Amino acid sequence: MDALWGVVLGLGMFMAWWSFWPMPTRRSNARNGWAARTQDRLVRAGAAGVTPASLVGIAVGLALVAFIVVAGMSESAPIGACFAVLAGRLPFALVAARARARSQATRELWPEVVDSLASGIRAGLALPEAVGQLGERGPEPLREPFALFAEDYRASGRFHDCLDALKLRLSDPVADRLVETLRITRDVGGTDVGRVLRTLAEFLREDARTRGELEARQSWTVNAARLAVAAPWAVLALLATQGSNAAAYNSPAGVIVLALGGASTVIAYRLMMRVGRLPEEARVLR
Repeated sequence: MDALWGVVLGLGMFMAWWSFWPMPTRRSNARNGWAARTQDRLVRAGAAGVTPASLVGIAVGLALVAFIVVAGMSESAPIGACFAVLAGRLPFALVAARARARSQATRELWPEVVDSLASGIRAGLALPEAVGQLGERGPEPLREPFALFAEDYRASGRFHDCLDALKLRLSDPVADRLVETLRITRDVGGTDVGRVLRTLAEFLREDARTRGELEARQSWTVNAARLAVAAPWAVLALLATQGSNAAAYNSPAGVIVLALGGASTVIAYRLMMRVGRLPEEARVLR
């Protein structure tokens, strides 16, 4: 009993001593962390209502279903675990592929957006009105965010808050640059808005042309990486249909073979994708 009271007294003294020291503040990286990047991909993929946590839940559910089905059919838990990992990765791959495709499609539209904005300003429209009219006269795939901007501005009249909401809806690096250009223009004013927008439109057209050519030339490397990843696991799926072949992977040696094969696949795929794919433009003006 005396020992217990000694422990309690020691903990109390330690907590009292600890309270005199301020807790270290961590530098939050939430704006550029995994959750923020995943949410940006979901928005660009057209699934803004899905959260990163929901996406993880879907992936876990698919992994469990794949494990139960494959393990039950092949009577091999290690093989089921392998295909569970592949199934769990599928939602993230689909979101990334759709986000990439939509980004490539909208990349060609941003110069048109900037030209329409510059035309509205030249016609004498106020800056908020010029941005809002893109919801009616802008490119069709990008009209909805700008139409919502117009509704927000009519309801609140707060230009900067509406721009922040627009950035969140678009979640695109090009949109970030455009929005910050408009914000600075609104703050400092000036007569060079048209020239700045024309320069930005020319830059976006040149960037889209360059990236399009590079992606067309390097697409074969990306397709080869995907084929190299899918081929061995397709063979494993065929082998797993026969009970004698699947039983071989239930042994420790079989588990080691699957683990080494999975690790080799991931490493090779990452290396080929790093070599063959252009880096995504990061959002630095959130």
